Amino acid sequence: MRPVETISWDEADQVVNLIDQTRLPGAYRNVRCASVERLVRAIQRLEVRGAPALGVAGALGVALAARKITDKDFPGFSEKLATEAERLRNARPTAVNLSWGVDRVMARAARGLSVTDVRDLTLSEALSVAEEDVRTCHILGGVGAAILPGKCTVLTHCNAGALACKEWGTALGVVRSAVESGKEVRVIACETRPLLQGARLTAWELQRDGIDVTVIPDSSAAYLMRQGMVDLVLVGADRVTMDVVFNKIGTYMHAICAHHHRIPFYVAAPLSTFDPVRTEHDVVVEQRGRDEVAFCGGAETVPPGVPVLNYGFDATPLSLVEGIITEKGVLKAPLDWDFISREQKK
Repeated sequence: MRPVETISWDEADQVVNLIDQTRLPGAYRNVRCASVERLVRAIQRLEVRGAPALGVAGALGVALAARKITDKDFPGFSEKLATEAERLRNARPTAVNLSWGVDRVMARAARGLSVTDVRDLTLSEALSVAEEDVRTCHILGGVGAAILPGKCTVLTHCNAGALACKEWGTALGVVRSAVESGKEVRVIACETRPLLQGARLTAWELQRDGIDVTVIPDSSAAYLMRQGMVDLVLVGADRVTMDVVFNKIGTYMHAICAHHHRIPFYVAAPLSTFDPVRTEHDVVVEQRGRDEVAFCGGAETVPPGVPVLNYGFDATPLSLVEGIITEKGVLKAPLDWDFISREQKK
């Protein structure tokens, strides 16, 4: 099993290289971001997406900025680096990993005493963020694989796989690890309107790895649960606060349906996705453009002039979550935030 590498640093050309996820499954195309402006556009257009991948993008973006700023005067260089970091941090508001990756590299940059120091430190730290994401996802996958029965059908929403991380994945990392251990896992992927990340990305990943996957309309999930066709629901997360899990819009609906049908609902997320200082009402939920809903495949599906409400994420109360699968084990509500904060600082 050889998952894709979603995002990486090209040292020879000094660019951030990433898979353009807007083109899949029709075309596999790499985007080479030679400027922070281009990387920010890639983040906003969802060419790169998924909480852990955005953490890596934010980290590599700071390293990229440090190489593209031409000022040799250290104070001027530092001021421009802070400005570019802020642009990256604000590219999308809901997923916490983006700002986490930026802030982690900027904290390392603060130790530099010269332009050369900062360039070396930012790249070293950004590459560490990327390498740690790979290790974390593999550990998390092993933790989650132990939960899955020897034979089961897992329903998932959106894409929490290799394409949402540097590689391997969180929710799909659990599936991959379970399959590697010899378990028979079948995946039902909700298509995930309006941008179809489940149909386009999750199905593409799993088919590529030879894992049994079937795509369904989002609206049929509850019926399949009622028919006994789902053993477990497993999703990723964009931010875990003190009271809720933020994830792709539609997740809350699946959690309610799973609770009603007494089906375990699990979240897979690294500790970097946990936000120990905010609650649901402190977080801005991204609202995206009308055209994402009003057009599909280039065809207009909503009459002109009719408004669209297009939230990118929703919030699922922790009371509906059976457990959160992390690299430190399965955490259950009420969460031990002292433990989480200590582990995050290591």
